[in-house]
Amino acid sequence: MKNFSKLGQFKSRGRLFKEANNRFRTPFQRDRDRIIHSASFRRLKHKTQVFVNTEGDHYRTRITHSIEVAQIARTIARFLKLNEELAETLSLAHDLGHTPFGHAGEEALDECMEMHGGFDHNLQTLRIVMFIENKYLKFKGLNLTIETIDGLIKHNGPLFDLEKVDRLIGVKNFKNKIKFNTYPSLEAQLSAISDDIAYNNHDIQDGIKAKLFSVNDLLEINFFKQIYHPYKKFKNISNEILIYQLIRESINQMVKDLIENSIKNIKKNKLKSLKNILSHNEATINFSSNFQDILDQIRDFLRIKMYNNRSVLLKNNNGKKIIKNLFTIINKKPQKYLNKIQLKFDKDRAIADYISGMTDRYAINLYKKNR
Repeated sequence: MKNFSKLGQFKSRGRLFKEANNRFRTPFQRDRDRIIHSASFRRLKHKTQVFVNTEGDHYRTRITHSIEVAQIARTIARFLKLNEELAETLSLAHDLGHTPFGHAGEEALDECMEMHGGFDHNLQTLRIVMFIENKYLKFKGLNLTIETIDGLIKHNGPLFDLEKVDRLIGVKNFKNKIKFNTYPSLEAQLSAISDDIAYNNHDIQDGIKAKLFSVNDLLEINFFKQIYHPYKKFKNISNEILIYQLIRESINQMVKDLIENSIKNIKKNKLKSLKNILSHNEATINFSSNFQDILDQIRDFLRIKMYNNRSVLLKNNNGKKIIKNLFTIINKKPQKYLNKIQLKFDKDRAIADYISGMTDRYAINLYKKNR
């Protein structure tokens, strides 16, 4: 295979606050290590992926999901000879800003903050790494590399409307070092799409474990029906092993398609340098149209069978109620929960930061304590 290492982001442009390089670790290794050692990352182990963390020990949480995204991203980065460390860092960090109770919690907190700039978990990730995680004498936040900051803020692609970014973070805080309206590095692109691969497949696995749907339901999707075909001859295969094989092969085929289609994009668009990648006006790392259709079918299936399942919706609504009640409770006596420094600039944003950083169990216990 042709060596695409010239397209990778291996050299850093530095950090928002100047620091000396480390003799033993690259800048991107240091970013990864700062993420892993952060309190926000540790708390992901008790935050909802789909099922509330208190429901069982075997369902995925935000931390297991993030590790699985990192594994997929590293695989692709290594094969394409891109920067594996940057891909891993972005994958581990991408969900730091999630609230308790998953997307339901985010919706509730966004409603609470409607008159105060709203809430967005992607931008909250930036707030965490730039302001909230404080461990250093000379600056706030983790002071990650420009490349990591760029990849995190462009998790969903280029930004053309900066109004929300300015409200929640402040454009001036990026010190003119981010070009918001361009696509990010290939490592950032593959990290974002590895997120899609991971949650689509692993939500299926968790949904079957929770008995929200069956393997037979899954085989209504032609993609999985074709994957299942070779296993028909195994009469005594257990359901658990069968599900594992189906998901394993599904991820394998998606990764294969993503790599092959991305190589085609690189060759078709004659992308020969990192400069070409950063100035290109469309995503380079993406699926073929056939696999994009398959992903759309899987999303539709999960929405109907899982995300809109009555039991899941009831738990989501309960999570929303807890978030809204906590916002009201803390808003009445903010000094009881937050210190003077946190309340100095923007009380409502400080409350949102506090609630979004809670684990599921902490939020539930605080809610029960104040009922």
